[in-house]
Amino acid sequence: MAGYENIKDYGFDKRTAEERRELAIAGGKASGEARRRKADFRKTLNLLLTEKIDSPEWTPVLEALGVDSTLEAALNMAMIKEGLAGNVKAYEAIARYSGQSDRTESDQKNVEADTRIKEARAGMEEEKARANENEETADDGFIDALSGSAAEDWADEED
Repeated sequence: MAGYENIKDYGFDKRTAEERRELAIAGGKASGEARRRKADFRKTLNLLLTEKIDSPEWTPVLEALGVDSTLEAALNMAMIKEGLAGNVKAYEAIARYSGQSDRTESDQKNVEADTRIKEARAGMEEEKARANENEETADDGFIDALSGSAAEDWADEED
């Protein structure tokens, strides 16, 4: 397999439970830090986008449309301007973020229903796995019966 030699074996199956726990704790802390960093980024970006701007190019146009002259509104207008100029990527971004989609409403409902079915099936599989882990097999004596007669059965075949 191409590139298989680049895969790192971290040997989790060879680590003790304590080592795996410590790695999981470190991973959880790093994940929390990354989530906080992303949340701070979104918060800062939203603050910047909602700030008023005084742009001689955009402010008169935006105010004439009855829209506040913010960085967000100016960016949206610039994207619309690009779309009008024939930039298909700009048009697709406008359609996507304005809530318009290339899927019909029934297609979207089908996708959502399929997702719910998959989630339900996954939940049922998890319940089965937990039930199998907790279920103890009753000893009906079958194995003991076989082990007692196995030597006799083999002896019969040798004759």
